[in-house]
Amino acid sequence: MNPAERLIIALDLPDPQKARILADRLSDTGAAYKIGLELFLAGGPSFVAEMTSRHRIFLDLKFHDIPSTVAAAVKAAASLGVWMVNIHAAGGRKMMVAAREALANYNAKPLLLAVTVLTSLNDSQLSELGFWEGVEKRVRLLSTLVAESGLDGVICSPREIEAVKEIGGSGFLTVSPGVRPAGSNINDQSRVATPREVIRAGGDYLVVGRPIRTAEDPYAAAWKIIEEIGG
Repeated sequence: MNPAERLIIALDLPDPQKARILADRLSDTGAAYKIGLELFLAGGPSFVAEMTSRHRIFLDLKFHDIPSTVAAAVKAAASLGVWMVNIHAAGGRKMMVAAREALANYNAKPLLLAVTVLTSLNDSQLSELGFWEGVEKRVRLLSTLVAESGLDGVICSPREIEAVKEIGGSGFLTVSPGVRPAGSNINDQSRVATPREVIRAGGDYLVVGRPIRTAEDPYAAAWKIIEEIGG
């Protein structure tokens, strides 16, 4: 895979026009873009469809509901032309299978991945929620369920990539948020790694937001990360 194709730039912005400008400015890097809740609510489905006509778009809405509702939501996302969409593995096997089956008749269906444990959480925060096994064991448990449900892969922190690949094999995709170039502020993330560490661990895609968006020169910042991926 081309190093640039592994990079997903998070357009976590409140203004669709600013997101358009940033995406177009960085378009010749070859990176994909992530549209999350804030930008989706600001721009709506029409904005997503517009962006998919020009870029690879990861629609990061983390669907988590009853199986029929999630299946319908995944179909709606596919109709917008997105490249990748995600759901929560914690919704269970029946929900994940329903989501996968909802995409069965699409010729150009999006990649369907499931979130394991949010990268903002650590062991102590999980225990507050009643999950005493710790992050890695929970990621292993959920990744096994995702693989058995026939999804394309998982969203996990860089620290769990090797464990996920042991479970699902090399073709079972990983997308890792919480990626920070060396020396960057980790902000609200708990389980982070550098781009080089993600690739060394066998990761497929990595999501980078603030280190690019807030850089004095976002274009140069994006290319620096792409070079680190390739190195």
